[in-house]
Amino acid sequence: MTFNDLNLNTPLRNALGDLGIAEPTPIQAQSFSTIMAGKDVVGVAQTGTGKTYAFLLPLLRLWQYNKQPVPRILIVVPTRELVVQIVEEVEKLTAYMNFKVGGVYGGTNINTQKKILHGGLDLVVGTPGRLLDLGYFGALKFNLIKKLVIDEVDEMLNLGFRPQLKSLLDLLPVKKQSLLFSATMTEEVAELIETFFNRPTTIEIVPRGTPLEQIIQQGYNVPNFNTKANLLELLLQNDPEMDKVLVFAPSKKLADRLHERLEVTFPEQIGVIHSNKSQNYRLRSVKDFHDGLSRILIATDVIARGIDISEVSHVVNMNIPSIPENYMHRIGRTGRADKQGIAISFITEDEKEFQTAIETLMDTTIPITPLPEELEISEILLEEEKPVSLGDKNYLQQPRKSVSSGAAFHEKSAKNQKKNFGGISKRKYRAMQKQKRKKKRK
Repeated sequence: MTFNDLNLNTPLRNALGDLGIAEPTPIQAQSFSTIMAGKDVVGVAQTGTGKTYAFLLPLLRLWQYNKQPVPRILIVVPTRELVVQIVEEVEKLTAYMNFKVGGVYGGTNINTQKKILHGGLDLVVGTPGRLLDLGYFGALKFNLIKKLVIDEVDEMLNLGFRPQLKSLLDLLPVKKQSLLFSATMTEEVAELIETFFNRPTTIEIVPRGTPLEQIIQQGYNVPNFNTKANLLELLLQNDPEMDKVLVFAPSKKLADRLHERLEVTFPEQIGVIHSNKSQNYRLRSVKDFHDGLSRILIATDVIARGIDISEVSHVVNMNIPSIPENYMHRIGRTGRADKQGIAISFITEDEKEFQTAIETLMDTTIPITPLPEELEISEILLEEEKPVSLGDKNYLQQPRKSVSSGAAFHEKSAKNQKKNFGGISKRKYRAMQKQKRKKKRK
């Protein structure tokens, strides 16, 4: 099948021709007619299978020109990077259309985004919190939305956006077409669909847990983080085919530490992105990596989610994620567009149980490769890797109080000592006095 077999108009066909895209992916082909029919759709497909165009193409085909553009299409995503990416893709597809798109997200001046909306848009892409803010200010009219897309909803819920997302969905009109696309499906996502979707059609291209066939998986048993850093540095030095490497770090702190370490050996070849970096820095790092100006990009799961970077030669997992689906999402960054990719995982003893869970989900094993002989095994542990020890002190035993251990235990002076002479309490005395005063008034 080619795009000519779908009911695309001339502007969209011309745009796809300029992009050199001739054939739809399975998720694009199977979603098109269902979305065109106006039905709610839940699309489940792995990263790199073309989910973005799966909802953009039919929505843009259904769009009708309006002299006074008011947003009728709303796309909700979890991160700023994904907002920017989708806006760019819409601009590419609408090159031959009089169509206006804008992106909104937190961390930037909201007044600037208000002006963009007041200038007139046909489609808005945004993160949940900023969309709500703009709605409360009256800059965005939710009651006019006709088409809703929720992209990467599972990650949105993982990031704690559930309250904002539910508030947003409550503000939208009941009569609308709702589309949801994601790489994984969870119980929370299913509950969301049950509440807010109208008998959606589910399109699942690849069964969850099945890795892409063109990804070669490889594992190393490594004792600690510093040895992992040594191994990554060694592999990068010895393998020239590792020319576009996406490295997943377990935390922002370790991402920065790894970046500082590798920057010494690979100056001006490496970038790092996480939520503590400025927006401009993150966008520039992604662009440099995408354009081939840098060789290595270190990222956390949160920031990397949904970012579309083509031709990644290798994915390196500095840790094995505790959620098996996150591993699937990580390795799906390579092996795209019928090109073979390699996913390398560094596994400590504590992560073996996560490895087992992933292998159970995939119904296959991750082959373990022996460590290179020249690898330096570090014995230096990070603070978080050190075993917790209570030492010889018994923390469960209550401390014994000594009468002579300080001023807090000195004998009170005679005038401060309380003595009970058998009289009535102050409370009873005050009550009696109050009662007497009442009788006198009478």
